[in-house]
Amino acid sequence: MLDKALDRVEVALSPQERFDEFLRSRRLRSTEQRRFLVDQVFSRHQHFDVDGLMEQLPRKGETNYVSRPTVYRTLKEFVDAGLLKSFQLDGRTVYEHDYGYPQHDHLYCTKCQKLFEFQSDELVKLRDQVAAAEGFRVSNHRLIIQGVCQACSRRRRKKRKQDLV
Repeated sequence: MLDKALDRVEVALSPQERFDEFLRSRRLRSTEQRRFLVDQVFSRHQHFDVDGLMEQLPRKGETNYVSRPTVYRTLKEFVDAGLLKSFQLDGRTVYEHDYGYPQHDHLYCTKCQKLFEFQSDELVKLRDQVAAAEGFRVSNHRLIIQGVCQACSRRRRKKRKQDLV
């Protein structure tokens, strides 16, 4: 369940078209750097922070270089445009795709810092039941369950000398 990629949601516009529409609505220009960042962020589905994204981008003096302040500003615009969601995790801002991706939740390994996405109909049903009982209308939710993943759990288990006999 956790290794399977989430199915994309059908959307009318590409992320680039959606962002261009957002920029026009705010009377902002669609610059080469903004277009390049949309392509970079949406060319792969992964959670990322600014440092990780900067490592993947061209360095100063190379073609398509984008400065760190421009990256921060543009990522905020992506969030405002509904393309990305951001959340705080261990004191850093983490981004994930929002546009074209379904509602989902996460398991977070505190050892290797990997995020595992999952969807649970049972969890949504429970959320809706609790909200209905309280007369609450749900607009969104985010659940991040922290713990240790299977791979890190295996690495932690060290063999004792008496077990090796």
